[in-house]
Amino acid sequence: MKLGFTKMHGLGNDFIVIDCLKRDIPRLSTVVKRLSHRRFGIGFDQALILLPSKKADFRMDIYNADGGKVEMCGNGIRCLARYIWDRGLSEQEVLEIETRGGIIKPRRSGKLVKVDMGEPILEGALIPVRKRGEVVDHSLMAGGRRFRVTAVSMGNPHCVVFVDDVDTFPVSQYGPSIETDSFFPERVNVEFVEVVSERVVKMRVWERGSGETLACGTGACATVVAATIKGLVKGVTTVRLRGGNLKIGWNKRDNRVSMTGPAEEVFQGTVEL
Repeated sequence: MKLGFTKMHGLGNDFIVIDCLKRDIPRLSTVVKRLSHRRFGIGFDQALILLPSKKADFRMDIYNADGGKVEMCGNGIRCLARYIWDRGLSEQEVLEIETRGGIIKPRRSGKLVKVDMGEPILEGALIPVRKRGEVVDHSLMAGGRRFRVTAVSMGNPHCVVFVDDVDTFPVSQYGPSIETDSFFPERVNVEFVEVVSERVVKMRVWERGSGETLACGTGACATVVAATIKGLVKGVTTVRLRGGNLKIGWNKRDNRVSMTGPAEEVFQGTVEL
C-alpha cells in the first residue's frame, strides 16, 4: 500500500498532512509512529489527518510522533488550512475545522494565517490538573527542582514556567519531568518563558509525546494568557520561538485568543506501507 503525504511546517514545527477525505488507513497510530522517525522514516513532530466532518467544513485528527492522539495544535491547524486552500478544497476565507479541542476557525491574512483559537480554559479540573480553580504560580517539585507553574488549556493542557534566561535553560532535563508529573493526569505540554518586555516574550517548548520542538502555537497562546494573568504583558504580544515569531492576542471582552503566523509546504511524497 502506497501512502501519499505532504510535508509542511509552521515555524519549524513540522508535520505530514495525510488526506483521508476519501480513504481509511488501518492501524494509523502504528503507521504514524514508524514514519515519524527522523532516521528510519519521514521525520516529523506530528501527523495531521484531514477528514470529513458532520459538524464543520473539515475535521483534523492529530497524532504525536509517539503515535498518541492529541486534542489540538496551533501550528498544525494553520498548515492544514493552507493545505485546504492551496488545493482548492474550499474557497472560503474563514474555515471551520473540527478538532478534539473544539471547532477552530482559521482565516486568510495575506500570506499568513490568523486563527481564532477560542477561549482559554483556566479551571484546573478541566485543564486537567489535580487542583481546582485557577492554577497560577503553583509550587511543583519536578526533576529535583522547585518550579512555580501556571496551567492553561487551549483545547490541550499547558504548563507555563517563567525563567530568567530561556536560551540557556536545560529544557531537555526538566521538560520530561514536568510533562509526566502526577499533577497532570493526561501529561502536559511545558513552556519555558522569558519576558523581554510588555509586548515581547521568548519561549521554548517541550511538547507532550514529541519532546522539544521549534514552535508550538497552542503553547504560545497559553503563554500569553498566563503572562497576562500575572501582569507581565499587555495587549497583542510577539512570542519569539526558536522557529520564528507568532502574534498572540487575548481579547478580554469576548475572552477569545487569536494567533497569527505562517504555514509553509516543504514537499510532497509517497511512502510504501
